[in-house]
Amino acid sequence: DTIEGGTHLDGFKRALTRVVNDYGRRFGHLKENDKNLSGDDIREGLTAVVSVKLTDPQFEGQTKTKLGNAEVRSIVDNIVGGALSIILEENPAIGKIVIDKALMAARAREAARKARELTRKSVLERTTLPGKLADCASKDPLESEIYIVEGDSAGGSAKQGRNRQFQAILPLRGKIMNVEKARLDKMLGSDTIRSMITAFGAGIGKDFDTTKLRYSRIIIMTDADVDGAHIRTLLLTFFYRYMRELIEKGHVYIAQPPLYKITKGKTMQYAYSDKEMEDIVESLGGKDSSIALQRYKGLGEMNASQLWETTMDPEHRILLRADIEDAKAADEIFTILMGDKVEPRREFIEKNAKLVENLDV
Repeated sequence: DTIEGGTHLDGFKRALTRVVNDYGRRFGHLKENDKNLSGDDIREGLTAVVSVKLTDPQFEGQTKTKLGNAEVRSIVDNIVGGALSIILEENPAIGKIVIDKALMAARAREAARKARELTRKSVLERTTLPGKLADCASKDPLESEIYIVEGDSAGGSAKQGRNRQFQAILPLRGKIMNVEKARLDKMLGSDTIRSMITAFGAGIGKDFDTTKLRYSRIIIMTDADVDGAHIRTLLLTFFYRYMRELIEKGHVYIAQPPLYKITKGKTMQYAYSDKEMEDIVESLGGKDSSIALQRYKGLGEMNASQLWETTMDPEHRILLRADIEDAKAADEIFTILMGDKVEPRREFIEKNAKLVENLDV
């Protein structure tokens, strides 16, 4: 057995790589601007037996585990190349499967490379931190926390109202990418996702390492409406699939901004639920013209001092820690609503349509 390979293995690899790329070009599976598939991408998951018989075998090294006959390379190349070309041309369905598998391997390899690059830079080079990030002064992860904030308006109030010593702010513009249908390599092309990965400093996927986290608390702060809930679901699903240890080790929290501001004379109180609002109004003598009731539609309606005292001040804020069951539930709902299977989505809508309380019209 030539466990170190040799010329026969070189010939096989060369033929396989050449034939698959030629086939992909001729039949349009590889576009004009696409790079050729690498041998590693084509061979990923492949098991092959290359057996040659020689009257005068030559080996490299003392262990005789690597074949050295130069003529064998072209012989194996020609035989494999010719036979493989015929098989692919006569079986286009198989050919497409082979090309698609290799393309998937290439994308995964590129995604892993980008992830390692992001991790390395975010940990070693402070200058690579995203421009939208308002970092905190402390470099001690144990006392530092980062707020993932919906929109620039709320992000501006959060930046002004925060405690700069230990609170960092990363505003998100719009909804993050749908991770249900996007590959990791495509996700890493998203500015929003790259910003989070770089800011957190712990990598992504198989390379994720919580010991490199720059913040011990990652706090999702979104509006208390349908869009805010959607963004929370997107973020929790992303963390669950690509940074699961964040949730398993208790680093992810959900901020609880107030729903109402209740004012009577010089008395001002905040309510975080309809029930709490009703109780406060009742304690102030019931609804009348002397009570001003403001329903917050979004974080942007609060000024910096209000956002601090209601949602960000560690002495008074309410934080909900996201556990793995929360994330798993978000992931399951996301798969139903965003996945390719229509029937589970239809059943979910039929079951829950009558329960909708907040509907955009």
